[in-house]
Amino acid sequence: MNLLRRRTLLFAAALPLARPSHAEDAAWAELARGGVAVLLRHAATEPGIGDPPGFRLDDCRTQRNLSAAGRAQAQDFGKQFATRGIRVDRVLTSRWCRCVDTAKLAFPQREPQVFAPLNSFFDDRSTAARQTAEVRAALQALRPPQNWVLVSHAVNIAALAGTSVSMGEAVLVRPDGDAGVQVVGRLAVG
Repeated sequence: MNLLRRRTLLFAAALPLARPSHAEDAAWAELARGGVAVLLRHAATEPGIGDPPGFRLDDCRTQRNLSAAGRAQAQDFGKQFATRGIRVDRVLTSRWCRCVDTAKLAFPQREPQVFAPLNSFFDDRSTAARQTAEVRAALQALRPPQNWVLVSHAVNIAALAGTSVSMGEAVLVRPDGDAGVQVVGRLAVG
């Protein structure tokens, strides 16, 4: 293979990495319009699933927390909003330290509010329907041009939006006016 052809193939292969996807562009456009809730799963954590046995919500040392990469991921997520001039009017978070830390690192200009319906129901699914309904009801108050960020857990976001998310990934939803939400995009960092 000649050198010019090899360079052309390498350039073509790198292009998707250099440019945001059409879907990502559309997600940012939705946020620019406003009236969007960003359902953000907490950023990357130290390895593990769930929390260690005997963890306590009032002691971050007993929980699975953000890794160094997760802290950087959260900051980068917020920088993307700032760079694009996307307004964030309200930041709600689960009580878990990894969620509170994600919210504070991503959006330091907004004091996050702990909102109990965003708390993880990973260990107790009996509260899933009630918590999901409470989040949906709260979202009905969201109106353009405002945007809200809700930092939570995979199980909560899946119950609310009907889709799974990775750590540091967000699903964008709009209230549908009928006590539900409509998925309008996705964003990921890193």
